[in-house]
Amino acid sequence: MSSSPHHVTTDTLAAFSEAWNRHDLDALMSFMTDDCVFMTAGGPDACGARHAGTEAVRKAFAGAWATLPDAQWRNGQHFVQGDFGVSQWTFTGTAADGSRVETDGVDIFTFRDGKIAVKNAFRKARPNLPAAQ
Repeated sequence: MSSSPHHVTTDTLAAFSEAWNRHDLDALMSFMTDDCVFMTAGGPDACGARHAGTEAVRKAFAGAWATLPDAQWRNGQHFVQGDFGVSQWTFTGTAADGSRVETDGVDIFTFRDGKIAVKNAFRKARPNLPAAQ
């Protein structure tokens, strides 16, 4: 467990989630450590794709909105135990072809000194839904 007096709380994770939904990259990065790691839900590796360091993580976070400009993480529930936490959510968005994404997922976090050191994302694999009519 961290010896720091700074602790991440469920309120911290709720604020992090709200920054995602605002598409506020600067706010998101303010929650992360300088040596942060982000492991995506999909990618070529067993961990999805691994992004390490603030610049790589910042670029990967921005990529979520490039692919799905209206991306949202809804119905958030957050849990914290010491230096570990989980956020559960439903991810929604519209792809360039008009098809819709709606799938449940979780982020598993490791915290250090009151910030997020690791964000490891997992979400259900589900085909996109037809475009809204």
